[in-house]
Amino acid sequence: MEIKHQVHNLIILDESGSMESIKKTIIHGFNEIVQTVKGIEKEFPEQEHFISLITFNGLGHKLLHFIDPASKLEQIDEKRYRPEASTPLFDAMGFGLVKLKQVLENTTNYNVLVTILTDGEENASREYTGESIKKLIEELKLNNWTFTYIGADHDVEKFAFSISITNTMTFKKNEADMNIMFAKERSARSNYVKD
Repeated sequence: MEIKHQVHNLIILDESGSMESIKKTIIHGFNEIVQTVKGIEKEFPEQEHFISLITFNGLGHKLLHFIDPASKLEQIDEKRYRPEASTPLFDAMGFGLVKLKQVLENTTNYNVLVTILTDGEENASREYTGESIKKLIEELKLNNWTFTYIGADHDVEKFAFSISITNTMTFKKNEADMNIMFAKERSARSNYVKD
C-alpha cells in the first residue's frame, strides 16, 4: 500500500482576554480554514491532511485537536473558544512544536504548516523564552516546517522576525479586515500545498 504524503496543519490560537471582541470572527475564520483543508485533501488524494489546534491563555493551553484527520474535524464554537486572561505565547508554541516534533521523529514523508494567530505580544510565559523558541523554529525549518505569524495590535513583523519567522500577516480588529486576512490565509494555504 502506498504511503500518502502527510501535511500537518498546526494552529496555535490566542485565547487571551483581548481576543473577546473578535471572538465570533476568529471562530468563523478557523472553521473556514478547516473547510479549506478538507477541500485541499479532496483535490490532492495523494496527500493526507491532519489538524492540530492549540488555544492558549494565562490559565494554560488546551489541545482541542492533535493530529486529527481533517475529514473528521468538527467546527469550533463559543463553548470551546472562550477568551480570557493573559498571553503566554512562547509556552504555547513550545508545547505545540515539541509535541508534534516528537510524534514525527520517525516519519520522513511529511510537511508541517504552523500558523500562529494572536493579537498581542508574549507577556506571561514561564517555561520558554524568545531565544529558546527561536532556536526551536530554526531547527524545525530545516525539516520541512513552514511558519506563518498572523497578528494585530503589535509590531507583527518585528516580533515574528525576533523568533525567525518571516511569513507574516497583520490585521486590524474589525470584521472586514479580518475577513480579508482569513481569505489571504486560505489562499496561501492552498498555494503552499500545490508547490
